[in-house]
Amino acid sequence: MIGPLPTDPVSELAGRLGADVTLERPSDPEHGDYATNAALRLAGARRRSPRELAAELVEAAAALPEVERAEIAGPGFVNVFLKDAWFVDALTAMLAAGESFGGESAQPRQRIQVEMVSANPTGPVTVASARNGAYGDSVARLLEFAGHDVEREYYYNDAGAQMDRFRASVEAVRRGEEPPEDGYRGDYIAEIAREEGDPVAAMRARIEASLERFRVHFDSWANQSEVEKRVPELLPRIDTYEAEGTLWAPTTAYGDDKDRPLIRSSDGSFL
Repeated sequence: MIGPLPTDPVSELAGRLGADVTLERPSDPEHGDYATNAALRLAGARRRSPRELAAELVEAAAALPEVERAEIAGPGFVNVFLKDAWFVDALTAMLAAGESFGGESAQPRQRIQVEMVSANPTGPVTVASARNGAYGDSVARLLEFAGHDVEREYYYNDAGAQMDRFRASVEAVRRGEEPPEDGYRGDYIAEIAREEGDPVAAMRARIEASLERFRVHFDSWANQSEVEKRVPELLPRIDTYEAEGTLWAPTTAYGDDKDRPLIRSSDGSFL
């Protein structure tokens, strides 16, 4: 073998080719194990042609014991083909580093909130929502692995017309009656009806328990009912306009595909 490798074998190899060189995996394996566009990037600042700089990089790469061969491609790309021994040593370095390999790479570290799932609050978590939880939690874990300070949040829509219908459905079953025509039905409604207290809180507890069994833990739960209390103080701080009996936010001005409705003017309900 060639010898011990550092924690990041690719960066170490690139550094030996030059301080301004970065190596990337090409999409086409015929373009090498790794490739660099350093000659193209540096040509202007160094007042030299890209292919001239690329020729020097090829010469430097060919002198390294890890390199099988190197070649110039196109206007100044450099393709590098590595010996099998380099991959063996790289894998050895990765295994030696264990679970920490590739971690703590965030520059700079940031506080990041990952809001995920936030599924229909009137029923159990579905398979589709659980899938979103898996995606979101995986993103959060990758960000944490990189060194960021991550918080997982679930936005719970515990207010509005659908929650009114949900409560009415549970209360009807508690009285021994059928749920309203536009209400909710199912075994879970009967189960919640047998419990005391607010059915909305009971439904949230069931959703949280399901996600915990799925190993998706949330650090915070943002209830719509609590968020709504701050709307009056926040509305004057954003641009709004009225149209079609609704208060809108002109989010297309900031790259959104359409403006977003905020509040119904008729009854003040939130959209």
